[in-house]
Amino acid sequence: MSPHAPKPAQTPLEPMPDDWTRALAVVAHPDDLEYGCAAAIAAWTDAGREVTYVLATRGEAGIDTLAPDTCGPLREREQRAGAAVVGVDTVEFLDHKDGVVEYGTALRRDIAAAIRRHRPELVITLNHRDTWGGVAWNTPDHVAVGRATLDAAGDAGNRWIFPELTERGLEPWDGVRWVAVAGSAQPTHAVDATAGLERSVRSLLAHRTYIEALTDEDPETYCRTFLTQNAQAAADRFGGKPAVAFEVFGR
Repeated sequence: MSPHAPKPAQTPLEPMPDDWTRALAVVAHPDDLEYGCAAAIAAWTDAGREVTYVLATRGEAGIDTLAPDTCGPLREREQRAGAAVVGVDTVEFLDHKDGVVEYGTALRRDIAAAIRRHRPELVITLNHRDTWGGVAWNTPDHVAVGRATLDAAGDAGNRWIFPELTERGLEPWDGVRWVAVAGSAQPTHAVDATAGLERSVRSLLAHRTYIEALTDEDPETYCRTFLTQNAQAAADRFGGKPAVAFEVFGR
């Protein structure tokens, strides 16, 4: 293609489905949802929808200067604070080990159990592919948890895959209608981020200890710049409105 040729038109992003009442967000670490989609979650809770967070780890290996037994409880507190900013009251942790989460039946079972407990119509997770697009390599934890969440959405509805869950009183739930993947390089849908953007900044800023270890930039400036740029990047495909983009898999 000539460097002066116009870029191919991008397919517009569709509005996210809105005929649901309960969502379950399953990610690997504290801050994954705040980096990924908190503005959308704020809009959903504003509309009266119920959103629950489940995290595979406590992020205890995420700060080089803090030992895991100190870091884990601190990051859990920051995650609960960040969730509260966008109207999420229930935050659960599965206690897999940060940095070495393994894709497999144990992880699928834990996520399927959470889906059976909370009975969502919408499940949210983070990018499950090897990269963020191009050569920006993803982390093993994100890949494992994202893929296991996509699989567990089906596992939760099949009583014969993990019969021990039924024995524990967790009846099958086949009501998941969509799995929405935040941070995907191949998005299909989006949510208007206008109303929730300011709260998403405060939600990410709740992870102050982690952010201060990550960057020398002023934490609020860092959070606002990152989230605003991401929301504006999706605007070209969503009628010019700042947006949170998702790749949506129907079920």
